[in-house]
Amino acid sequence: MNIDKLIKQAIAETLQERGIDTQESTLIQTENNVKNERVMSESYVAEAGKFNLGTELLSQKTKRSHQELLEGYVKELNDISAKLDGVDKSSANLNNSRFRSLKIDETYNHNAAFLHGMYFENISDLNSTVTVDSLSYMRLARDFGTFDKWQQDFVACCLSARNGWGVTFYNPHLKRYMNTVIDLHSDSVMIGLMPIIVMDCWEHSYYRDYLKDRKTYVYGMMKELNWSVIEDRVKKADTIAKILG
Repeated sequence: MNIDKLIKQAIAETLQERGIDTQESTLIQTENNVKNERVMSESYVAEAGKFNLGTELLSQKTKRSHQELLEGYVKELNDISAKLDGVDKSSANLNNSRFRSLKIDETYNHNAAFLHGMYFENISDLNSTVTVDSLSYMRLARDFGTFDKWQQDFVACCLSARNGWGVTFYNPHLKRYMNTVIDLHSDSVMIGLMPIIVMDCWEHSYYRDYLKDRKTYVYGMMKELNWSVIEDRVKKADTIAKILG
């Protein structure tokens, strides 16, 4: 499947519907390409969200320290981005390379920041409800056989993570929803993974409140999953799936 061809075709059809001349559209695309190249040559800046978690299943100390961790990862990510903008790329190599080290650290801190953000967004719904006619329920039941089998598999992933994450995601290659285990923030990450449900399974996320009892922590967070947020993610994944065909 040629994604670039599909995108160009969609743009051409849209421009034709709006009555824009083909020659003019070529100029527009060229200008946009120049702008994108300029943006890509500059460092980016991420911003940490502020999350007011209402759940009583986590202590205030855990919530506060977790927010501080998120802000720390975002700070490191922005620092790495700035350093990458000026690093000497001509000396890059596989053995001892400043560029290589920064790129590895970029992935680690990027995943740490955004996984934490997605985790905070999809927990702490005190009125958590999922209905059988919701897209989330239907997609998970379809791809796992039943909704209960999805839950069992997801819990197993959460209990298997070695200081990492349990994640339900859409796989655009296999065209289905799956669960996976991510160790740390960047080990064993499947290519093309589109996170739908994210559970933090690092010890810092539960040890103060649950000691070694990760299972009770996971069950507690699952009882308060924010299915409204999850539903929006599933809808986006379904839209992308239709575009990719």
